[in-house]
Amino acid sequence: MTGLIQRYEALVASGELRPDAEQAAAAERLANLQRELESTAAPRGMLGKLFTRKPPAPKGIYLWGGVGRGKSMLMDLFHENLNIRRKRRVHFHAFMMEVHALLREERKKEAGDPIPPVAKALGQHIRCLAFDEMVVNNSADAMIMSRLFTALIRDEGVTVVTTSNRAPSQLYKDGLNREHFLPFISLIERELDVLALNGPVDYRLERLGGMPTWHVPLGEAATAQVREAFFRLTDYSPEDYLHVPSEELDVGGGRKLTVPKTLKGVAVFSFKKLCAEARGAPDYLAIAQKFHTVILVGIPKMGPENRNEAARFVTLIDALYEHKVKLLATAAADPEDLYEAGDGRFEFDRTISRLMEMQSAEYLALGHGED
Repeated sequence: MTGLIQRYEALVASGELRPDAEQAAAAERLANLQRELESTAAPRGMLGKLFTRKPPAPKGIYLWGGVGRGKSMLMDLFHENLNIRRKRRVHFHAFMMEVHALLREERKKEAGDPIPPVAKALGQHIRCLAFDEMVVNNSADAMIMSRLFTALIRDEGVTVVTTSNRAPSQLYKDGLNREHFLPFISLIERELDVLALNGPVDYRLERLGGMPTWHVPLGEAATAQVREAFFRLTDYSPEDYLHVPSEELDVGGGRKLTVPKTLKGVAVFSFKKLCAEARGAPDYLAIAQKFHTVILVGIPKMGPENRNEAARFVTLIDALYEHKVKLLATAAADPEDLYEAGDGRFEFDRTISRLMEMQSAEYLALGHGED
């Protein structure tokens, strides 16, 4: 019995997870893939250098289902237990930003098609590429994905394992020039085992236990509530909160945004950091694409003197709403009382409506990035 299965069954036995046939089948398939990858690992040392031809990649896995069904938990177990050197786990959006940067560098060389050398460069360091939350929402990604992943899987011997909230056929649905993306869907269905994970338990919502998501007024009680929500969503112990890691998020144009605390797709920001500083739509889009849940603390009441902060807040909420990001907040007032007068008050009415909807059970049950 593998470590992955042992750990999964221990979670069920402890009551942390409930018996779920689809989840158990996915765990078994991931355990089998772990064995395949470990048994075909290239020899080390001088002998390994004799084996210059890459072996065929073991068939990967596309694990999809609704929010909170345990996809990331299973990916955690798989990646942590996989005993090979060349493995990588990365958020899909971050990976594609890296790919576009590599493609730009290749194009500067004017040496022809940039995709094969980029795939080769990536394949030199990766045998198993694990993604969280594959979602395609721009034509730049859609145009290159079929050729890029064909090269990674077939030519470079990379095994791809990914989670997604969408079935393959629903990726980039209604997107611009989607016909160029359809070969990628065919590639997934041909080269990866597609497994649905849509069991009856939404663990993310269940862990919140009906907690409200908007906390007023500002103060210790509100802070304690969102901190508790962070613990429930990430399985992180309260006494270790000060050690939650930060992250540098690439927001495009060579700029970085510091995420003060982030774990398992949950990010914590202050209102001051996101709305009082000079931020714009690209920053908020990067956040919305990367994180399924944002905890925003310290939202003040705003007036005419805060017109810039209010405008940025409107843009931030638009980005989070459009990507169905869960928002937990501490604020000085309820949404309808945040911005009572000033330039942009009319536009703020839409933000109020969205903030109210984002607290609803229907919104919270949507998957990250769903329409």
